Amino acid sequence: MDAKGKAMSLGAIEIIPVNGLTAFLSFCRLPRQIYKGQSGFAPPLDAERWTVHGSKLNPHFKQVDWQAWIARKDGKPAGRIMAQVYKKDTPAPVGASSAQFGCLDAVNDPAVVEALTRTAEKWLRERGATVVHGPFSPSVNGEVGLLVQGFDAAPMVLMPWNPPYLVEAIEKLGYRKARDLISYRYDVTAKDRQAKAGILDRPEWRDRLKIRTLDLKKLGDEAAIIVDIFNDAWSENWGFVPFTLEEFMSAADGLKLVMPPEGGFMIELDGTPQAFGIVLPNLHEITADLGGRLFPFGLPRIIARIRNHAFKSGRLCLFGVRRALQRKAAGGAVILAFIEEIRQRSAKSSIEHVEFGWVLEDNIGMRRPIEFAGARIDKIHRVYEKKLTA
Repeated sequence: MDAKGKAMSLGAIEIIPVNGLTAFLSFCRLPRQIYKGQSGFAPPLDAERWTVHGSKLNPHFKQVDWQAWIARKDGKPAGRIMAQVYKKDTPAPVGASSAQFGCLDAVNDPAVVEALTRTAEKWLRERGATVVHGPFSPSVNGEVGLLVQGFDAAPMVLMPWNPPYLVEAIEKLGYRKARDLISYRYDVTAKDRQAKAGILDRPEWRDRLKIRTLDLKKLGDEAAIIVDIFNDAWSENWGFVPFTLEEFMSAADGLKLVMPPEGGFMIELDGTPQAFGIVLPNLHEITADLGGRLFPFGLPRIIARIRNHAFKSGRLCLFGVRRALQRKAAGGAVILAFIEEIRQRSAKSSIEHVEFGWVLEDNIGMRRPIEFAGARIDKIHRVYEKKLTA
């Protein structure tokens, strides 16, 4: 891209800045165009992507200066990338660079990946960046990392997917591991469906621990508690940026449409909310045949399917335990109580497996109870870093 923000040609590869509606729509649908038919990939709905990447729809973009680009090769869509820098008056990511890239997708051509990353790096350098981390798409509270393990695992809602060649291409360009993010698969068994309360029946916890269902009709009232717990729980984690109430509320209407009544939990200890969890059904089960298109016929189909479909998989997409309980017996009890509650509710559910993810690789306090419960590592996503030289 030149100084005026116009398209830049690198041989047969053209890098086009995403300025305007047409380019934005192309940016959102590009992954389903280039990854169609690949094992492990499920096309997200274009309309859902608009809410994630649209600067007027996602409050995250108020916190950053950003730019996105599309790559075209021989006149065809070949890749995309975005770059962002957190503004000085907003909280900086914990331990990570304020300069980040995200939404890296490309065809199997190292030259395309190089052209995209080179463009993003140049934009970041011009804004004073010396180190870049990513992918954050668009933030640590969104879709994070490149998939490095589990390419053929069941695709899951709101989890990024990329082909193996993208990992090889970016590592050849000098990008190195910063952190790995672990996602676990828990397979629900007949034994789980017959499970009885364990932790909650112990004398030391019976009167102290309570689990209630989130009130979807008053999700707005629950939001302040959820955001407060989440930000406290994650505040010391690498890459953390506070999840704003505005960001949560922007997604609340969508949550109410797709989250089953039993999908939200609030855990109270001694009468005070100390943890929460939100399990979403895996919408890919009912959208895969739509090819990403919601209009004109996709919307009524989805509404009917959400009401009638017996989902086989789901994802624990939001979870938090207050920091004061972490690495303590009470924190472990809260996590185990949560897992036991999922087991008991499975008796009335068709879900056969739940994905717990993601968890930072060094978050042993969270990983141990999950592994103790019998979950196994299913996917690993990697956040990369690179020093930007002059």
